[in-house]
Order: sequence, then C-alpha cells, then structure tokens
Amino acid sequence: MGQFKSEEVEREAVRMVAAMMAASARTAPKARGVDAVETMVIDGDDLELLAGAMEAKAKEQPPYLSPVFIRDAGNVRNSSCVVLIGVTGNPKKIEQPLDCGTCGYKTCKQLVNAGKRPGKDFSGPICILQAIDLGIALGSAVKLASEFNVDNRMMYTIGAAAKKLELLDADIAIGIPLSVAGKNIYFDRQ
Repeated sequence: MGQFKSEEVEREAVRMVAAMMAASARTAPKARGVDAVETMVIDGDDLELLAGAMEAKAKEQPPYLSPVFIRDAGNVRNSSCVVLIGVTGNPKKIEQPLDCGTCGYKTCKQLVNAGKRPGKDFSGPICILQAIDLGIALGSAVKLASEFNVDNRMMYTIGAAAKKLELLDADIAIGIPLSVAGKNIYFDRQ
C-alpha cells in the first residue's frame, strides 16, 4: 500500500492532462486533411525560462500591453506546466492550391514566394487554413483540460515568448498554462 500526498498526485494528473491535450490537438480535424500542428509541454525549471522571456517581451510592447506580458509571466510561474500549440503559415497541398486570397495574395504560390516576414511577435503572412487549424486544435485541447477540471487559459503572450525562444517550429503559437488549485489562478487577474 502506498500513500501519495495531494500535491504529488495533482502534479502527475496535470502532466497527464497536458499530454492528452497534445494528443487532442494532434487528432483535431484539419483543413484539407493535412496536419501541420506542433505541440510541446513545458514544466519544471523551463517555466522560469519561459516567464523570463515573457518579461523580456514586455519591454518590446507598447505601454498598454507591457503589463499584460508581466501579469501572464506571473501566471506561468504559478502554473504546473504549459502546453504550447502552434502551426506554420504555409498553404496546404500547394500542388492543388485553393487560391482563396484570404492571406492577401491572389494565389497560394504568391504567398509561398513572398516568404515569411518576422513581425513583432510572430511570422507572417499566414494561410487562413493554418490559422483555422490552430483555432480548432486550441479549442480541442482546452476543452479536454476543462473536462478533467484542470484550470487553463489560452495566452498569446506565452506564444510570443515561445516564438522568441524558438521552442516550436511554428510561425504562430499560443500557450496554455495549467493549474490545479483551490481557486482558478487565471480568473481574478489584474
């Protein structure tokens, strides 16, 4: 017979949910049946590395956004782990292009030929199908976390710092911090 303190089993539960969130993002429906989703789970000392990168990104932001990056860095420090989900921005099935024009180019080939341009936080332009896939993967992952009663919140700020740290091979990423506590740490944020 073994005895396990709540802190230990809760940490293990959060880690298992994070792994299932990555699987949920992977199996989420994808436009044109082509998967370009990248995921990563960050915990332990790497949470401090990520929070520090968020605070560094705060210095690059306009005054109204800087406090948001700093606040979210505090949330990361108080989280059990973070799930990153990102996508590349390239069109799918370039040999059979949709040429929808949503990216701002007349054809998918023009989008590819234009190349990526680094922005303040992410690279673009992005194919709308990739952006849709990111949204579906994020929704699928956070729904799973919610079903297991693991507190979470999608954060642009985490994704921006993860991009700066080159943690994922993605043009855009969003971070989802996870926590199990007596009160949701992502709820009453200033």
